[in-house]
Amino acid sequence: MRHDHLKRELDLILLLTLNREYKVEDICERLNISRRNFYYYIEFFEQAGFNVQRNGKYYSLSRASKFFTKLHDLVQLTDDEVLLMRQLIENAGMESGRLKALHQRLDRFYDFKILENEALQRKTMAIRGTMYDAIKNRRMARIIGYSSPSSHTVRNRLVEPFMFMNNNKDVRCYELSSGINKTFRLSRMEDVEMLDKPWEHEHRHRQAYIDLFSFSGERTMKVTLAMGQLSHNVMLEEYPESAACFVPGEDGRWLFKADVCSYLGVGRFVLGLYDDIEVLGDDGLKEYIATKLRSWHSRLPQQ
Repeated sequence: MRHDHLKRELDLILLLTLNREYKVEDICERLNISRRNFYYYIEFFEQAGFNVQRNGKYYSLSRASKFFTKLHDLVQLTDDEVLLMRQLIENAGMESGRLKALHQRLDRFYDFKILENEALQRKTMAIRGTMYDAIKNRRMARIIGYSSPSSHTVRNRLVEPFMFMNNNKDVRCYELSSGINKTFRLSRMEDVEMLDKPWEHEHRHRQAYIDLFSFSGERTMKVTLAMGQLSHNVMLEEYPESAACFVPGEDGRWLFKADVCSYLGVGRFVLGLYDDIEVLGDDGLKEYIATKLRSWHSRLPQQ
């Protein structure tokens, strides 16, 4: 019955929203669905506007998805209530199991994560907290003494922070001086100051994605490869999280589908095992591989 399918879809949404421990096979077993149906659901969720996140072998739905944002606005506690609750729990200590459980639930739902890792520097925790407040209050922030490995500089940055990334280790910001959306690592900041200035460029904020090959970008391209056993095994060894991207093909090969932010990573892999891989899509990847091969051939010594 359709009601049964709807219940399964809702159960999957709930499970993926809180998922931190279930792999694809675990989810399929809990909900009694096939891996193929799981990927159909994932594709449908993406088409419906959910932000599907892939972290290794784990899938989850980002609470920054528009659906959750609208639902959250309807049922959320006020900022003062949330901050007061967090402060009371921390002041009471974490010895109580119920307080610890409530702390974890707030952490999951409101997306502020008070990390329990004692090795994390207090400075980074304070910076993250200030950034979180700036995002929640839609305020500009001044990053003080940011060390950039790409430009080899240490300087202040005036930004509009709007989302956390990489398990809250990075923050996505719109930088006013360059007019570019950039991802900043919290550990590279000396300090951060929230300013009493509201966002002025929200229409220019762009979410960033990180693909399987650790390349990031504001847009993704869907690539499809047919792989033999060798390339399939090498992919799993180099990128274990790629297991969720494979389905068996009808011709004995493995069908690989993934969203990438750049052709560099996937292109390097294809060129390294070109005789065991067929590029089925997209056209951009086909042209990238062809261009690389032409360039390589032009540099070969002429006989």
